[in-house]
Amino acid sequence: MRVYKARYVPVRDEKLSYGRKRTLESSVLRSPFSWRSTCVFFLFWAATGIISSAQTFTTLANFDYSNGARPDFMALIQGPDGNFYGTTPLGGANGPYGTIFGITPEGTISTLHSFDGTDGSYSTAGLVLGTDGNFYGTTEEGGAVGYAGTIFKIALDGDFTTLYSFCSQPNCTDGEQPDAALVQEGNGNFYGTTQIGGAYDTGTVFKITAKGKLTTLHSFCAEPECTQPTTALVLGTNGFLYGTTGGTVFKISTGGELTTLYTFDDNEGTYYAGLVQATDGNFYGTTYTGGSNNDGTIYKITPKGILTTLHTFDGTDGNSPQATLIQATDGNLYGTTNLGGAQNSGTIFRMSLDGTLTTLYNFCSQPNCTDGDGPTGTLLEATNGNIYGTTQFGGTDSEGTVFRLALNLSPFVESLPTTAKVGSQVMILGTNLKGATEVSFNGTSATFTVVSKSQIMTTVPANAMTGTLEVTTPRGTLSSNVPFRVKN
Repeated sequence: MRVYKARYVPVRDEKLSYGRKRTLESSVLRSPFSWRSTCVFFLFWAATGIISSAQTFTTLANFDYSNGARPDFMALIQGPDGNFYGTTPLGGANGPYGTIFGITPEGTISTLHSFDGTDGSYSTAGLVLGTDGNFYGTTEEGGAVGYAGTIFKIALDGDFTTLYSFCSQPNCTDGEQPDAALVQEGNGNFYGTTQIGGAYDTGTVFKITAKGKLTTLHSFCAEPECTQPTTALVLGTNGFLYGTTGGTVFKISTGGELTTLYTFDDNEGTYYAGLVQATDGNFYGTTYTGGSNNDGTIYKITPKGILTTLHTFDGTDGNSPQATLIQATDGNLYGTTNLGGAQNSGTIFRMSLDGTLTTLYNFCSQPNCTDGDGPTGTLLEATNGNIYGTTQFGGTDSEGTVFRLALNLSPFVESLPTTAKVGSQVMILGTNLKGATEVSFNGTSATFTVVSKSQIMTTVPANAMTGTLEVTTPRGTLSSNVPFRVKN
């Protein structure tokens, strides 16, 4: 009988000073298809959230268990139809197995798929939009072999395919319990991590094709100082994959050569969030604990492994960040803390690359936390310029929410992929794209087809060079959020 390991976030006594303590996940090991331990916490309502007239917070939807429950570490993603998609680890038509859901920018939520255990269970990671227009994701449990988790594909119409069930190899050397999102390389392959399994039962890095052929690239070691990967990889502009374990930052080539860039000591914190590469070429991340107040930190690390702590949380400005940061089109980093803030229910914050932090919103600012409580998921900047996210608790049914934060950021376009050779097909996502008159790659015009108001298909033109992708519309010219890189 295999032992199923759960990620454990300890409760610290100092949380009591903020009015409650919360067990985010039980330290009791879970058996297959068991309920995740619910969180014990005390809710109270106090001051209003920090929000100015220049920004507007809106709760778009509430989870009620029938449509999903407790969205966790995942980030919403924007689909080709302009709607947003994500996963919940619990709820749905089949009970405690979770869902894949869609939500319109206006807040109409629908269930795309309800897991039943055999096709996966407990999806905490969210989805990635593939270059073929399908969504790809992972489940931490369920599947055909030992309930060890799955990788799946799902189309916009809900057509669902299980691509791989983990523990298909003897002793689960292929990995077990993936709980992080996938990342796709320009060649179409996906990369991800498992938190256990592998040669030493301490997790793996894997590659999987869109057809479901899986290759284990690296098994994390068995020595006591080695810690398990629990976060998504990020593809660096240099072609390496970067990620974190519970106590390290590493990079790995797509061929499987791994280098540890930095090892945290006991005072520097514990990881539960991945990395984001900013426009300055450096990576940014958070620690759940650590810092002078043991409430977590925000750090910068260079591609060569030089780490700088930029901000130390003190509880009043947030506590225990678990979500991966994003860089918005204004150049600032945005993120959430799971605890802390005015009501100890978490915050949304903005931070400049030099470390200046501003609290934008305090959760549980409304009676009974109808605005949400305990955000753990990564934020999304949609192409309309608004910020979207989820909370794990709160809302009208206390099962979590989807929210929008309007900050008057400008609309933009996003390309998929962001790196390709001349002649390659590229999907462009945006808002109000109908009537577009030109698509250009760093000034070189390209042929294109307007599929809908939210999607354009184009081809990388001859003589294109790395730079900004632009779409000219009747409302003005929209620029890409990141440079498009033309491969040789």
